[in-house]
Amino acid sequence: MTGPTLTLCRTCRDADAALPDLLAEAVAAAGLSAKVQQVDCMSGCKRPQTLSVRQSGKTAYLFGEITVQDLPDILTFLRLFGASADGNLADARPLGALRMKALARIPANQEH
Repeated sequence: MTGPTLTLCRTCRDADAALPDLLAEAVAAAGLSAKVQQVDCMSGCKRPQTLSVRQSGKTAYLFGEITVQDLPDILTFLRLFGASADGNLADARPLGALRMKALARIPANQEH
């Protein structure tokens, strides 16, 4: 199974243009496998800058108001997400402030 895809909105009001590169660098430096990409809009406009985390067969997440200060918590999230078979986290407290920035948790498709 491949690692997750992290997507940052690049058109959010006051979007930090450096954040995608900083996130990609932090992920690589932590030795984590994840793809970082950008899109124009994820409709999280009330809580910009938005970040989605998706991986086939796992619950997807959408976070809002992401800043460079969230990078350590995002790395913690990625470690926990990677260790979870279905993407669900038993305890969100290790995520620090990031857990309060969750906008949505989208269940994985169920195979029938």
